[in-house]
Amino acid sequence: MLTFVAISDTHGRHKGLRLPKGDAIIHAGDVSYKGEEVEVTDFLNWFAGLPYRYKIFTAGNHDFFFEKAKPVDVQSLLPTGVIYLNDSGVAIENLNIWGSAITPWFYDWAFNRKRGSEINKHWKMIPSDTDILITHGPPYGILDVLDSEKHVGDVDLLKRVKEIKPKVHISGHIHEAYGRKKIGDTLFINASVLNEYDQLVNTAQIFEI
Repeated sequence: MLTFVAISDTHGRHKGLRLPKGDAIIHAGDVSYKGEEVEVTDFLNWFAGLPYRYKIFTAGNHDFFFEKAKPVDVQSLLPTGVIYLNDSGVAIENLNIWGSAITPWFYDWAFNRKRGSEINKHWKMIPSDTDILITHGPPYGILDVLDSEKHVGDVDLLKRVKEIKPKVHISGHIHEAYGRKKIGDTLFINASVLNEYDQLVNTAQIFEI
């Protein structure tokens, strides 16, 4: 049994967090605000220094550096012990974890894809044996409501999640939808630590698996 700490959407405010103890930490994207390398480096140095056995993150729509940089340059920037997932996975202690930074298109931010076949190509990559799924954006209808009461999650992501039935699905992106919900065998978590006014008010989410 491992204790996981989940956070998302720190937008450069990571040093203001008070984090609980655990075995692993997962960040579901938007580590930066402008997506500049200096912001990313600051986050990575902080993330690497956290007292967790496993440190895993994906990027988000603000994190332009990760989309624009060459993969080799991204890898060279990663400190020892930090795992970056970008339409890729890792296995830790018999748990299969998959991460994706992709979100539905919205004014051409980083990792944006058009809804439908373009974005669904990414969701089809998610392995069927995934235990913990990390996507920056939420699936449609689950922790995806704006303050306007509009659902903005992705329908094709929801379909894929229903197919693979991960034990846990962590997302962020929609700050005002912070929280958690158990549906069937899957625990859904929106781990955004900033609220819709970009105030650092939400605590890290904890789960065991």
